[in-house]
Amino acid sequence: MGQKKLIRFEAIRSFPNVLQYPEGMAGQWGRFYKNDHPLTLELACGKGEYTVGLAQMYPHRNFLGVDMKGNRLYIGAKKSLQENIRNAAFLRTHIDKIASYFNKGEVAEIWLTFPDPQLRKSRFTRRLTHPKFIRLYQQILKPGGCIHLKTDSPVLYQFTKWVIDMYHLTLLEDSDHVHAEPGPIKDELKINTHYEKLDIAQSGRIHYLSFSLPEQPLPADQDAALHERVKNEEPAPPERVRPPRTSSGSPHTPNN
Repeated sequence: MGQKKLIRFEAIRSFPNVLQYPEGMAGQWGRFYKNDHPLTLELACGKGEYTVGLAQMYPHRNFLGVDMKGNRLYIGAKKSLQENIRNAAFLRTHIDKIASYFNKGEVAEIWLTFPDPQLRKSRFTRRLTHPKFIRLYQQILKPGGCIHLKTDSPVLYQFTKWVIDMYHLTLLEDSDHVHAEPGPIKDELKINTHYEKLDIAQSGRIHYLSFSLPEQPLPADQDAALHERVKNEEPAPPERVRPPRTSSGSPHTPNN
């Protein structure tokens, strides 16, 4: 592990706005924030740009960025402390454990901003809009709570639309290309993240979906049909292009 990461891991141990795998937090978030304002989660938050940006935009709401990468959380946590943003905090944990940290109805909404689209079909169950994760969100969201997905991946965008349709979720907003929509862009969608700037998908589009969930758990009888749809209808991920190798077996770097 690099020295920079070690320094950051050590630093967040003392940050009052970072909790690492805490116990007994379900039902205690109002006490943690010292208010009873609505709580929004940013899952797989990376460097926490949305957590911080939304907290600045809505000072009378609480925001919690969740990620397992402590060296990334450090960025947003440090900025929040430096700028005295008291309604932004960070939780270091695995997303599949998220339901253990909140009581039913304790979360008002969830943001998924440029999560890993898990393009390999063998890994699609790790997508954060897969029904197994939606069922976790149902355990903590208040009735009518909203989920927002912002992504540059057309695969994740289409997959999520399949989930919304097949499981009869309530679609609230659907934009195939945020920056091509008529009229002004919503302030929440103007927040720019590190991964958005990387343009990894190279799609030239930013997709956005928002939807709400039923109170009853998603039926499991659709899972097999979803799996088949991914298998048969989803395009295969592009193959990685490897650099040519020299006769020694090392990658060849062309001269500038």
